[in-house]
Amino acid sequence: MSVRAILTLGDARLRLKGEPVSSFGKYLHELLDDLSHTMRDAPGVGLAAPQIGEALQVCVIEVEGRLHELVNPRIVRATGDDRDLEGCLSLPGYYAYVTRRERVAVTAQNRVGKKIRVSGQGLLARALQHELDHLEGRLFIDLLESMDELIPVGRGEDETDEVEEAAKALA
Repeated sequence: MSVRAILTLGDARLRLKGEPVSSFGKYLHELLDDLSHTMRDAPGVGLAAPQIGEALQVCVIEVEGRLHELVNPRIVRATGDDRDLEGCLSLPGYYAYVTRRERVAVTAQNRVGKKIRVSGQGLLARALQHELDHLEGRLFIDLLESMDELIPVGRGEDETDEVEEAAKALA
């Protein structure tokens, strides 16, 4: 288990769609362990394989002390709307208010290929949607009407300009 580098905005690999996983052996287990370790080290609530340069349908989410390892996840039900502050480990130091579904249910496989279901609301629902977006090459900034909606936290003006330029280049 190791801490891996998290790709940041401007790296084109963040826009790659994750490929479905068909092998549930040692490589996947190590990837899941690395994702969890990297997410906790950052620290964050979730991390998707494309964020560490692995274009696979794999992500981890940890909310309220419970770790969810999701392989080939799909949202099967979503209800209500919730607008709240959201950030991303691939866009450190920036947040924005994003509207997501209030409650979601996800089907996936676990590390050994067994089918599982995760349902959540609040932070868990938001994290599920956020990480599944990463698996499709989408970032939370894609849900904003304007990059002006980004709220910089602890950043200087020069750094803010760099992020806006990187976002425009990927749009």
